[in-house]
Amino acid sequence: MQMEMLTSSVMHAPGAVLLISCYELGHRPIGLTRPLRALEEAGFTPDVLDIAVEPLDLEKVARARFIGISVPMHTALRLGIHLLHRIREVNPDVSICMYGLYAKLNADYLLSHGVDFCISGEASTQLVALVQSLVDGEGTEAQEADVHIAELPSLEMYAQFEDNGEIRTVGYTETTHGCKHLCTHCPIPPVYEGRFFAVQRDIVLAEIHEQVVEGATHITFGDPDFLNGPTHGLRILGAMHEAFPSLTFDFTTKIEHILKNREHFQEFAQLGCRFVISAVESLSEQVLTILEKQHTRADVAEALDIVHDAGIALRPTWVPFTPWTTLEDYLDILQFVDTHRLVYHVDPVQYAVRLLIPPGSYLLNRPEVKTLSLERDEASFSYVWAHPDPRMDELHKTVNTLVENDGRAGIDALETFYRVWSLAADMHGSRHAPSCRNQHQPAPRITEAWFC
Repeated sequence: MQMEMLTSSVMHAPGAVLLISCYELGHRPIGLTRPLRALEEAGFTPDVLDIAVEPLDLEKVARARFIGISVPMHTALRLGIHLLHRIREVNPDVSICMYGLYAKLNADYLLSHGVDFCISGEASTQLVALVQSLVDGEGTEAQEADVHIAELPSLEMYAQFEDNGEIRTVGYTETTHGCKHLCTHCPIPPVYEGRFFAVQRDIVLAEIHEQVVEGATHITFGDPDFLNGPTHGLRILGAMHEAFPSLTFDFTTKIEHILKNREHFQEFAQLGCRFVISAVESLSEQVLTILEKQHTRADVAEALDIVHDAGIALRPTWVPFTPWTTLEDYLDILQFVDTHRLVYHVDPVQYAVRLLIPPGSYLLNRPEVKTLSLERDEASFSYVWAHPDPRMDELHKTVNTLVENDGRAGIDALETFYRVWSLAADMHGSRHAPSCRNQHQPAPRITEAWFC
């Protein structure tokens, strides 16, 4: 390794800045890649760790003077808190920053429990500014440093694209930050307040190119909503397809955006789109109103027709357990999935998702939530609620155990689905009568089931 003498702050030394991701939905975390590049461009030589796919490197932790922990979601934050205590044992004097959506939502708790800084929003820019401010408080000295390039985990270590025996290596990028919508249960509105920002096309295309060189043959566009700026997205897709014609992709968008942009879905298919994720959440008019989803049950059925007619799969996600979801509502979701032949379009874990109400949630402003007996559990970063119908809380626990056990045992999603349906129907005292059991076909997916 080539050695050289340089004059800089200690913070510029290789590994003095360490970025750690705890979990980011089974893909290579953009919570590492973009801050890493920004810090490198600013003259720093960071190291990185993704403890979702690699062990915690205690030597890297001990060497660091500043550690940034990416917490873009609730699961990551829960893991990050455990990591925080381990870091303090190994390196008690290191400056620790948590960054991402859940850092801002829980800043008061984090700052009182050993975190030095909290950042949300445009994390890369703010991280560079924060690290630079720490440099400004140091002197400079001559150091002997080796040429250091941080190595990200291989794409092969993450979830793959799978479709009826076809396997593809998955890359990940985002074309926008934030979201212009204000769905009350989403963690994005309290941070971005209805704003979204386009990422420069050249940056996105460079990230795609870099991952294709590494072996990616499928790209996940992880924007909160890819169709917040459809023209921007289409331009990126066109350039991507021109450069890599065989590259496939998926993206996430709202049901209402599918309806508004229906004319583009044939083009999406031609450009390589294999599936679209949409947060349907519920079919109950009351629940959809409280969550301010801006779609109806009829809209969901129409969106399915639009996407499937283009030869693209629609993968709906759900929040089937809320304080307002009745047992009849739950059974209605299962009937809808069966009738529309969506069993293989829905990961079984989706039937066990329970509404999370974090601090700062827009749900707390809804009159329906103000009537609930909520208890804030600071250690779990959420408000605890109980369903007025005790059967629903019992059903949640039973379904959650069922899908976890079936997942570990490798049980086919079709079998798990009908087991869940039997549980709910038995609790309701009604007949479990699936009509389409033999009509469900495999659907394209990413092998990591935890979409949210």
